[in-house]
Amino acid sequence: MEGHLPPAEAVRVEEFVNYFKYDYPSPETGAFAIHLEGAPSPFGEGYYLLRVGLQGRRISAEQRKDAVLTFVIDVSGSMADGGRLEIVKKALGMLVEELRPTDQVGIVVYSTQARVVLQPTSASESDVIMAAINSLRPENSTNAEAGLRLGYQMASGAFRPNAINHVILCSDGVANVGQTGPDAILGEIKEYAGRDITLSTVGVGMGNYNDVLLEQLADKGNGNYAYVDTLEQAHRVLVQNLTGMLQVIARDAKVQVDFDPAVVSRYRLIGYENRDVADQDFRNDTVDAGEVGAGHNVTVLYEVKLNANAQGNALTVYVRYENPETRQVNEIKQGFARSQFASRFEATSPHFQLAAAVAEYAEILRQSYWAEGDNLENVSSLAQRVKQALPNDADVAEFAQLVSRASQLTGH
Repeated sequence: MEGHLPPAEAVRVEEFVNYFKYDYPSPETGAFAIHLEGAPSPFGEGYYLLRVGLQGRRISAEQRKDAVLTFVIDVSGSMADGGRLEIVKKALGMLVEELRPTDQVGIVVYSTQARVVLQPTSASESDVIMAAINSLRPENSTNAEAGLRLGYQMASGAFRPNAINHVILCSDGVANVGQTGPDAILGEIKEYAGRDITLSTVGVGMGNYNDVLLEQLADKGNGNYAYVDTLEQAHRVLVQNLTGMLQVIARDAKVQVDFDPAVVSRYRLIGYENRDVADQDFRNDTVDAGEVGAGHNVTVLYEVKLNANAQGNALTVYVRYENPETRQVNEIKQGFARSQFASRFEATSPHFQLAAAVAEYAEILRQSYWAEGDNLENVSSLAQRVKQALPNDADVAEFAQLVSRASQLTGH
């Protein structure tokens, strides 16, 4: 039987869960709305699942600020593999069609050396921009540091106050970061972020894709990172979610869930091993945390054990963030009582059940201790049920197919 499962160490549960749309309502006021739902876990007897959903304020494409975009594109030889560079070129072509005449685009490419392919150009000159994109070809080895330095020089020279000044790195992540090592370029990226020139990274292609470096770069650059291996996924990241990638609604956003030990005897955060903020740092506003773009949402799952017969407030969710316009720090909170947990998993919303199925699928793939004894057949049954409840969601249909295929590959 053809096909294979991803390496266990490459699976990040939170990324699987947050790939899907959960249709959280937007906040009526402020930057965030908190959405909570819980029920008995279908995968661990005696345990409950809690879903914490945060929905950022949505901003229409017409409402976003003007954008000065500097693309730094890897044209090294490895970008020829699997048509990676062609995916980037086609996605950028679609992105250009979404820009406004008041936006600007510049392009830097790098292989062994870095060079400018397109000086900052008004998006109204789409023919000029497309000619530059279409001229890109795979070349030699990879010097990401040189590409980023040249890209930031361009972005700094084209800087416009009151606009979005954003660098977007597109690479397969196979990066020789030059002679100075990653710490030097990471430090420079952080300095530029402090001057409101931000960075997002897009990893393209499978196999030798190194997402650790790209994640670090985006983290220091106060931006986002995403992984794509098809044109459809690239369209989703660079076109459909363009406003969310570019316009930040909250800086240094931190989430803390405070469980009441009188009601919750134990709890486990599912995933997020690399992104946990220490409890004592939650209100320390000098600690760097994540930036959130317009319309972005985040889903976090916990597995909890409830004390028998305990009642009252089980937990409180706090969200703390800085308003990027006023620099004012805001904090909101929302509680969740023991009585608000559903009595049966089947009584929850289809999107809650989707999150549960996706998380367990990822836990099994990463060979988690917490998923021992469970199997993909159970997840596949739940995925099929969710697919019927959400018949118009293509991502859910694809997920159900993937789980079924994985179950066949493993034989259970």
